[in-house]
Amino acid sequence: MKKRLIALIVLIYTLAGAAGISAQETFRRGLQQISFIPKGQWITGVSVSYSQSNQSDYQFLVVENLNGDTYNFKVSPMLMYCFKDNLAAGGRFSYTRSKVDLRSADVVLDSETGYNVDNLYSISQNWYGTAAFRNYISLGNNRRFGMFNEVQLEIGGGESKICNGSGNDLTGTYSRNISLNVGLAPGMIMFLNNYSAIEVNVGVLGFSYTSSKSTTDRVYVAHSDSRRANFKINLFSITFGVAFYL
Repeated sequence: MKKRLIALIVLIYTLAGAAGISAQETFRRGLQQISFIPKGQWITGVSVSYSQSNQSDYQFLVVENLNGDTYNFKVSPMLMYCFKDNLAAGGRFSYTRSKVDLRSADVVLDSETGYNVDNLYSISQNWYGTAAFRNYISLGNNRRFGMFNEVQLEIGGGESKICNGSGNDLTGTYSRNISLNVGLAPGMIMFLNNYSAIEVNVGVLGFSYTSSKSTTDRVYVAHSDSRRANFKINLFSITFGVAFYL
């Protein structure tokens, strides 16, 4: 009787194990990854953007008689190395510069309320160094289109100057800042040929910290610290670039 009981218990465990194996095989997703970016490839590229505008007696909503000009410039070279199939690490350097020269503008809220702004000048420049890690994902067996997920650690700083007024009424503020950013930037890639590709990425998740020090008229000193967390898609952070896979 005891031998039959032991045999029955062994049989139950055997059937349970077989059922577990069958269940595991049933729920396998069958995802397959090809060598989209093979080990040993160097990835280099650069993104450049420049915009400039000039206004003369321009009118927009409550702003009238706007006269001035502005420009924005950004360049960001990149260099990465694929140390394992579909995995790459490296970094990029970024430089941004912007200027606003507002000679005159009228802010008219209604027939009795209005403000005048003139002789406002602002210029700023920033430098950023970014360490990046990428994981490439192929779309099936297609080697032309793919996706990637990039983790970024960025450290940077910069300076800015704002002047307002003229003559004895001239006032100015000089600022320096230091920033730290940690982010997640997924994107898509399309190969034009075996060596060049177009990349598009967008910032989704991230945390940033900025500390700045401002001096007004070389007398008044102010400090500012800001922290920000982002857990949504920011359409204004979409970046286009060209990369070369060597």
